[in-house]
Amino acid sequence: QVQLVESGGGLVQAGGSLKLSCAASGSFFSIMGWYRQAPGKQRDMVALITSVGSRNYADSVKGRFTISRDNAKNTVYLQMNNLKPEDTAVYYCNVRTSSSNRDVWGQGTLVTVSS
Repeated sequence: QVQLVESGGGLVQAGGSLKLSCAASGSFFSIMGWYRQAPGKQRDMVALITSVGSRNYADSVKGRFTISRDNAKNTVYLQMNNLKPEDTAVYYCNVRTSSSNRDVWGQGTLVTVSS
């Protein structure tokens, strides 16, 4: 079975940095990424990365966030720099299995950016 373990969320001041990690197990994943959801809002894509390193970012985080993955450890990271209060949300890891193209979601980790 596929399991995801997320870590790295917390409270940070505006302009600060955090690094999120998501360690996956149980499969190999064609796509790994991060989504976020603020209270009362829809869940939006933040960043995606394929198994060969192609990346896609939401316009709101380009130049500030960097997604990366370690295929040997099946772990995806999100380095978040120059954080803004509008980045405050629950961040969810998402992975897509290579074998069945099924998406699996993590439990989420809260990122709070104070002004």
